[in-house]
Amino acid sequence: MSDAKNQNERPWRFDRRVNLSVLVQLALLASLIVGSWVNLQNQLNLLQHDVTALLASQKSFEQKLESLQAKNISYEYRLRMIEKQLPQANVEDKSY
Repeated sequence: MSDAKNQNERPWRFDRRVNLSVLVQLALLASLIVGSWVNLQNQLNLLQHDVTALLASQKSFEQKLESLQAKNISYEYRLRMIEKQLPQANVEDKSY
């Protein structure tokens, strides 16, 4: 009976050691998951900052582009007016 008792205790101790090992591995895995989560959150914050800066830059670029388009239309109108006046100026020069 004593032998049976010792055999029963040994597997229990072995299981206890395995369970402790599994718990340590689970704790390490949990710490890796938490560390990865924190790193991912930091990366997302950096990405959000970059996207915000990019959107602000895009708005500034759009405003400059709209200003250039308005100037382009104005210059185009001036050029058309000058082109319309050039043939008249050539006719007036020939009459002298």
